[in-house]
Amino acid sequence: MAKIMKASGLDLSCYKKKQVQRRLSAALAKFRHANLYDYWRTLKEDPIMLSELMDFLTINVSNFFRNIGRFDDLQTNILPELIGTRKTLRIWSVGCSGGQEPYSIAIILNELTPEIRHYILGTDVNRTILQVARDGIYTEDDVKEVKPLLLAKYFVKQGDEFRVRRSIKQMVTFETHNLLSDPYETNFDLIVCRNVMIYFTDEAKSNVFKGFYQSLRPGGVLFIGGTETLMTASAYGFQLISPFFYRKVYE
Repeated sequence: MAKIMKASGLDLSCYKKKQVQRRLSAALAKFRHANLYDYWRTLKEDPIMLSELMDFLTINVSNFFRNIGRFDDLQTNILPELIGTRKTLRIWSVGCSGGQEPYSIAIILNELTPEIRHYILGTDVNRTILQVARDGIYTEDDVKEVKPLLLAKYFVKQGDEFRVRRSIKQMVTFETHNLLSDPYETNFDLIVCRNVMIYFTDEAKSNVFKGFYQSLRPGGVLFIGGTETLMTASAYGFQLISPFFYRKVYE
C-alpha cells in the first residue's frame, strides 16, 4: 500500500487506515486488478489510470446550497455580520469539488452586495474535478436545491444542462491545494470546510483546525459540515456562534 500512496501523491497516512484500505480494495475491483502490486505497476506506466485513482480516492459529492438551512443561516446572519465589519470579504471554500459550494456563496454575495467584488477561493486536491468547477456546467440534480428565481437569474439552461452565468463564474478563483501538505493563505473572513475531513485521522484533523485558525482574521468564521466535529472549539481558539459556525476568538 505504501507504493500506491507514493504513486498517488496523496499523504494517505493522514487518512484513517481502514477507510483507505476499503477504498483501495474498491479501486482494485473497479479497475480489475488482481492485487496491489499489479495495480502499482500499472500506475507507474499509465498516467490516465493514476488520474482515475486520484478521482476515486478523493470522493467528490456536492450540489448547490447543500443543506439549505445552513445556507439560509449563512445568508441571513453570518455574511451580513461579516460584511458589516469589512466591506470586501475573503472567503475560502475547502475541498470545493465541482464548484457548487463556492458558486452558491457567490450567488448569495451577489444578492447581498451586487456592487462589490469579493474574493472567493475554491480549492481541491483533485485537478480533474476542478476543471468541472471551472467549466461551470451542471445537471438538474446538482441544482435541485436552487430556488426557482435564483435558478433563472444565475443559470442558463441548455438541454439537460445548467450553466452558471459568467458573472458568477468570474467571482470565484479555483486552485489545486492539498489541505494536508500545502501552505494556507491568510486573512480570510470565512473558511468553509464541509464534509472534507471525514476520513482524516484525529491528528490530521487537529493540524487542519490549527491551520484554519491561523488563516482566519480575528473575528473570522469557520463553517464546518455535519461530518466534522469541533468538540473542544476553545482549545483551537474558536467559539460556537451557531450550529456548524465558529468564530475565531481575537488573539
